[in-house]
Amino acid sequence: MATVAIVTLGCPKNQVDSEAIASILEESGYELVSDSAQADFVIVNTCGFIRPAREESLAELKALAASRRPGQRLIAAGCLAELNPSLLMQAVPGLDALLSTRRWHEVGNLLAELGGPRPSPVARLGDSSTPTRRASRRPTGATAYIKIADGCDGPCAFCTIPRIKGPYVSRPRAEIVAEAGELVATGCKELILIAQDTTGYGRERGERDALPGLIETVLEEAPAPRWLRLMYAYPQHVSDRLLEVMAARPQVCHYLDLPLQHAHAEVLRRMRRPADADDILSLIGRARAAMPDLVLRTAFIVGYPGESEAEFEYLLEFLREVRFDHVGAFAYSREEGTPAGEMEPQVPEEIKTQRRDRLLEVQQQVSLERNRAQLGRELAVLVEGAGDGVSVGRTYRDAPEVDGLALLVGEREPGEMVPCRVARATEYDLFMEPLDGVPRARGSRRRSPRRRRAGGDDGRGGACRLAG
Repeated sequence: MATVAIVTLGCPKNQVDSEAIASILEESGYELVSDSAQADFVIVNTCGFIRPAREESLAELKALAASRRPGQRLIAAGCLAELNPSLLMQAVPGLDALLSTRRWHEVGNLLAELGGPRPSPVARLGDSSTPTRRASRRPTGATAYIKIADGCDGPCAFCTIPRIKGPYVSRPRAEIVAEAGELVATGCKELILIAQDTTGYGRERGERDALPGLIETVLEEAPAPRWLRLMYAYPQHVSDRLLEVMAARPQVCHYLDLPLQHAHAEVLRRMRRPADADDILSLIGRARAAMPDLVLRTAFIVGYPGESEAEFEYLLEFLREVRFDHVGAFAYSREEGTPAGEMEPQVPEEIKTQRRDRLLEVQQQVSLERNRAQLGRELAVLVEGAGDGVSVGRTYRDAPEVDGLALLVGEREPGEMVPCRVARATEYDLFMEPLDGVPRARGSRRRSPRRRRAGGDDGRGGACRLAG
């Protein structure tokens, strides 16, 4: 039986694709292994969103190419394969195949083609001539992402995602509901709905404000998860109806990710983003009124072309006023082929870095105060792993990988929901006191490894948080 190792870089949407690829290959008779050195085929699901992500993807591919054994096949899949296949072929000697973001469902046929030596890589790029089939998934851990749409129609001047992913296409509602039910049946406690813009769900089909109805259908027709979380909510499309559904349904986490990118109107206009900060403040006010325990995450780009010191100071003041729980901060990355890449003046790299650090310094104090406000509060912790007498997990306040952690004494089973009280807080993490009185589990179970996310740095998050 041929063996396959899959290395996933980038955002949760890549993770969803990798899980589907793994399922297709297992159904086709391949064995999935975790050690790439032992695999007959190694698939790297790359990220190509911004320069640091591309550099990490290239470094991973080059390292695997340099260390691979005779007969082993190396495949570059995902965003970078779609965005710049010629770069991959030039930079990675001996690359065997390219598989784009829009044709991952052809992976079984691709691997079947890779028998014997080939003079050049096999390339499956661009749009597929056959529709994408829905593959079952076998996620690891108690959390699973559900991609409700793919592609993007956004006009953002800094972004390459529309070129990589193509136009926005929503998945059929029945397909999403079926996938949710399957994932919960496998033991998933938390489902996370994702897309480049989750609030855009159904719009290209003429459906207005379809996300609230999708949430209700998932919770009514699928076996209900303990938590249902939304990510990447485009602020202009967060409706009062969506806030009502989030507030009324106990499984829906009171957590909203609004990737704003900036706050100053002139910078937002240059970004081709919604430019009215008053509308954002109004939305945040309505959301917090509907859910007083709401957690807000956002992401900002600093050093965007033409950003003045006054515009940056305005952003800092906005940060102090709104008091987000979690913030990703990214120095602008100049991307070839985007309108922003041609803008002048470009901000010097050292100023970008200084501004990112200044923003994070302001936010760390805000985050510390927001976390300390949780002291004494009783919250459930979803355990993700344990070892050395400590369990590590998250409360509803934290999304996987990009936000903080919840730590408690005693080793619990991964996937267990533990009632706790917040005993201590730092800028990012909460230290919890278990309330159930259950004795500590025996043995040592290390925390499950998380996938590697390429790109930027907010102290917790990664580059693809900019999307949306």
